[in-house]
Amino acid sequence: MIYNHLRNKSLLAICFALLSFTLIAEPTPDAGKTLFKNFCAQCHSKDMKTAATGPALGGASERWSDYPLSDLYSWIRNSQAMIASGHPRAAELWNEYKPTVMTAYPDLTDEEIASILLYVDGVNDGVYPPRPAGALPVGGEVTNESNNSWMYWLLLALLGALALILFRVTGSLGQIASEKTGEKYNPKSLLEALSTSGVIGFAIFALVLFAGYTTVTNAVNLGRQQGYAPDQPIKFSHETHAGINKIDCKYCHDGARRSKHAVIPAANTCMNCHRAIKAGSEYGTGELTKIFASVGYDPTTNKYVDESVKGDEYKAIFTKWIADNYKTEKGLEELDEEGEALVATQWSEIVSSLTNDQKKSIRGPIEWIRVHNLPDHVYFNHAQHVTVGQLDCQTCHGKVEEMKVLEQSAPLSMGWCINCHRETEVQFSDNEYYKSYVKYHDDIASGKKEKVTVSDIGGLECQKCHY
Repeated sequence: MIYNHLRNKSLLAICFALLSFTLIAEPTPDAGKTLFKNFCAQCHSKDMKTAATGPALGGASERWSDYPLSDLYSWIRNSQAMIASGHPRAAELWNEYKPTVMTAYPDLTDEEIASILLYVDGVNDGVYPPRPAGALPVGGEVTNESNNSWMYWLLLALLGALALILFRVTGSLGQIASEKTGEKYNPKSLLEALSTSGVIGFAIFALVLFAGYTTVTNAVNLGRQQGYAPDQPIKFSHETHAGINKIDCKYCHDGARRSKHAVIPAANTCMNCHRAIKAGSEYGTGELTKIFASVGYDPTTNKYVDESVKGDEYKAIFTKWIADNYKTEKGLEELDEEGEALVATQWSEIVSSLTNDQKKSIRGPIEWIRVHNLPDHVYFNHAQHVTVGQLDCQTCHGKVEEMKVLEQSAPLSMGWCINCHRETEVQFSDNEYYKSYVKYHDDIASGKKEKVTVSDIGGLECQKCHY
């Protein structure tokens, strides 16, 4: 009985030690970096020094220094509530940036907000990420991202050592208790102790718990891949097309204004421009040639190649085009060894970028790699947001016009969407779609409501996105 009591106390001590380590959540700039990407990067610049949709965040703590720190935390959690309460600093910011509404994040903890501020101050002051002596400045090629995984291994080793010590202690105390009661003491080996039904049951429970946690976490994180920027079969710069040349997103992604899907444009859309712009790609002639080869367009003759042309005859059309461009660029009459190597390399890249079905005849659709992905049980309609809601593509996709390589900007999580629906004002004026909301029009006209948010018209109903 005494032994069981001591054993239970030992188990409680282990649980208390595990709990005490679990509850430690010190704010860190590394944690702040992840939180910044998830919640702030859509509207605030990453260098913390320049204004974007929202103000530059560098020095935010100092600008709020005349007020309690809790006020800054309250502003980050729910700016509109602070504005409604008449807080002077909140009103000042609102007057400067309205009607742009900062998304509310009521579930952020003090530790998470502190981590974000540590990251913001570190980047603004040039001390994050930390750099060894002689490293390049932030933004250069050399950075030193800290890795805290060693702490978890150290913690695991300490807990293992603690468990062994407690096993020895309980064994000694059990022997002492047996001697006092006159009972014969049969010490158990560590293997026997670990093979008891209680330990095995706990191990099975822990395994099921871990498997369930892993499954749920992976399911929840589906599509949450901020910063994901895969290499595409054709190097395509959104910065060049949407930024420098000001091509409207909806020109290529035509489905965004009239259907559920934005659609990836077919190569025929590319040909609308590239029948005239056939050279001069920032990535080299080979990248544009991939488009020509996929649609069967001969850039030398400005004609589409007959479908009967295949194999080496088809290859010769495009290798000649690559070679002619190289000779023109170098001022050569004949192809040199460097040019021959370039032609072979670029043709190999063209073939490797094609699907298995395409490789039989070369021409065919380009297999782009998907960047943004939502779970199958989530319904999202581009036209509802772009045409009816009149949202800019950058609201969800970030500053695409500045991306040489497309990457996922927003987390696309349910919480992120819900917060947007709570804060985004419905564009009622000159919008035929919302004429049926007579009551809200009357309320706005009479001054009862200043604005109508998406949540007011059912934007938080489960059936809107899950059905």
